[in-house]
Amino acid sequence: MDTYKPLHCDLHDYLEIACLCSYTLDIELTDGQRVTARAITTRTASTREEFLEIETADGRQEIRLDQLLAITPLNENARFGRVVLTVGDQIAH
Repeated sequence: MDTYKPLHCDLHDYLEIACLCSYTLDIELTDGQRVTARAITTRTASTREEFLEIETADGRQEIRLDQLLAITPLNENARFGRVVLTVGDQIAH
């Protein structure tokens, strides 16, 4: 896999809210794939790579944060809408 590119710090808040609220997310990946899953937690590996742990109908899995393009909570009354997660200083809602 490519060299890890950390997610901008401001964008971590959206992932933490999604995990704390157990949001079901429409997850768009940088390779064009889409996944619908419940956000569980984030973790940092000993290599400093960061991951989002999710639960799908097939079980739990992890997605490296720099593979995320956007997340959209599917829950009613979610605290945020679609968030584009990009490497660097760009933030779009």
